[in-house]
Amino acid sequence: MVLVHGKTTLAENIKKEFDNNITMISHDSYYNDHSNLPFEERVKLNYDHPNSFETNLLIKHLEELKKGHTIYRPKYSFLERKRESETVEVIPKKVIILEGILIFENKELRDMMDIKIFVDTDADIRFIRRLLRDVEKRGGTLNTVVSEYCTIVKPMHEQFVEPSKKFADIIVPEGGQNEVALNMIIEKIRSIM
Repeated sequence: MVLVHGKTTLAENIKKEFDNNITMISHDSYYNDHSNLPFEERVKLNYDHPNSFETNLLIKHLEELKKGHTIYRPKYSFLERKRESETVEVIPKKVIILEGILIFENKELRDMMDIKIFVDTDADIRFIRRLLRDVEKRGGTLNTVVSEYCTIVKPMHEQFVEPSKKFADIIVPEGGQNEVALNMIIEKIRSIM
């Protein structure tokens, strides 16, 4: 079983190559449940800190998948900023792609990975992508996204994400658009399988 860290485009391109032999899990599905708080309070929380995730549950789920057991992962609503009541069935496959920006921060999680890939993207591009995504898909406004980026996202990136790059086996500039890196990763996964 192979655990791969990468961002969405790279992960999706790898998944296409291996078709039905891949299970994809996003760390974002494991945000802590704050449904007990009013929405006005939930939007003020820091979602870019490692403590905002229920990583222990993710680790337990990965262990179960590696044993060949089906899991039921949480489903998270970015619009409501809380977990939904239903879960998603995840069937074990030969390869698990674990996607998320903070998964290298946790040593136990890192130790479970066969290949650790860090997708390195220019800060301006990261900001633009986040701005477009949060306004188009997550109910943000230009002002809220810019404010959140300056006060939370950028400082958390500098404190947790950027330093975690040192744990990567492979650093991929520009992610899913880097075909040379993608082909190398695909061949490495084939050799492990």
